[in-house]
Amino acid sequence: MNSVTVPLPAAAAARRDYTTIGLIGLAHGCSHFFHMLLPPLFPAFIREFGLSYSELGLLVTTFFVISGIGQALAGFLVDKTGARPVLFAAFGCFILASLAAALANGFGGLMLAAALAGLGNSPFHPVDFTILNKRVSQPRLGHAFSVHGISGNLGWALAPVFLIGISGAAGNWRMAYVGSALVALVILLLLVFKRDAIDDRQGSWAHERAGAATTPAPDEHPMAFLRLPSVWLCFSFFFFSTAALSAIQSFASPALQKMFGLPETLTAFVVTGYMLCGAAGMVVGGFWVARSASLERNIGFAMAGSAALLLLAGSGWLPGLATAGIAALAGFGTGLAGPSRDMLIKRAAPPGATGRVYGTVYSGLDVGFALAAPVFGAMLDHGRANDVFYGAAVALMLGIGAASMVGLARRRTLATA
Repeated sequence: MNSVTVPLPAAAAARRDYTTIGLIGLAHGCSHFFHMLLPPLFPAFIREFGLSYSELGLLVTTFFVISGIGQALAGFLVDKTGARPVLFAAFGCFILASLAAALANGFGGLMLAAALAGLGNSPFHPVDFTILNKRVSQPRLGHAFSVHGISGNLGWALAPVFLIGISGAAGNWRMAYVGSALVALVILLLLVFKRDAIDDRQGSWAHERAGAATTPAPDEHPMAFLRLPSVWLCFSFFFFSTAALSAIQSFASPALQKMFGLPETLTAFVVTGYMLCGAAGMVVGGFWVARSASLERNIGFAMAGSAALLLLAGSGWLPGLATAGIAALAGFGTGLAGPSRDMLIKRAAPPGATGRVYGTVYSGLDVGFALAAPVFGAMLDHGRANDVFYGAAVALMLGIGAASMVGLARRRTLATA
């Protein structure tokens, strides 16, 4: 039985939207913080456990293999049970991952922490985009995607500062993970307290609000969306673009140390700079996507600029500090492309299958991280620090090609409809 929805006054609707956007942004920022649960303290693991960069890359691979498989499955779970309980369970995994890292006595303990963090990370994109798409008013949806992306970059940026800072202040890297457990616990308690604002059962899809007759036929197979070329092209785009991000997140700091002899205390914050520049790019990108009809062109322009800066960083032509700054500045272009990327995927998602589409497409992110990390780690083990930046640039260019093909596939679909 359908109930009649009474429209909220404009001010009340705005407050409701901003509350939902803020809470989901905070949750998403925490998920990205936990992407970086282990990499900032790689030097401590090398000193204490004698691990190689290839082994450290396997920790990243473990995180993202579990996250990628879980993300594809989580999309189905979110579509069936709702997003909110899945979100609460994810934060429980983050708390357990932090405690496992704090108690780790070797590679096996760190592997457990990576696995738990990956499991916690797996449902975030299907959860977040289901809640945002169902609860946020259409005029604010582009900005909601922008805030979502910005918060993720801020989570990435905060993790090295937080973990390295607490580790240094306490004189013990394990205390950093006690701190990260408390961060996850506090955010979980806030989400539980404000649970009505993230209840996707109280919202509706945009096509339902508009009364459009675009809901899939009842007898359509739940896996029918996998036949859409745009879904797999979006997957490919995420694979390539996040392979580049994996290089910067996990290995830009040691690469700069090897290339120029810069101290770890300086290079560790290149990732923070990259993510802050990315957040600034997303602010601009949120307005840009609202004024530009060509999402693929936005992505191509922005990511080509980032690729050029990473090629310059890898060349070694500039002094060490300038190279570190150039590598950080490359984050602006990837951030600028972020809102256009999210809108591109929204267009590829058929009504009623958004959780599944986001789960499948964003698992390309996890696969990209998982496969790239040991490759870039092996480059460092073999003394090829410059190739970390060259490889990241090439991956971005391949991502531009995938995004362009998404647009082409969509235009062909519309032409034959």
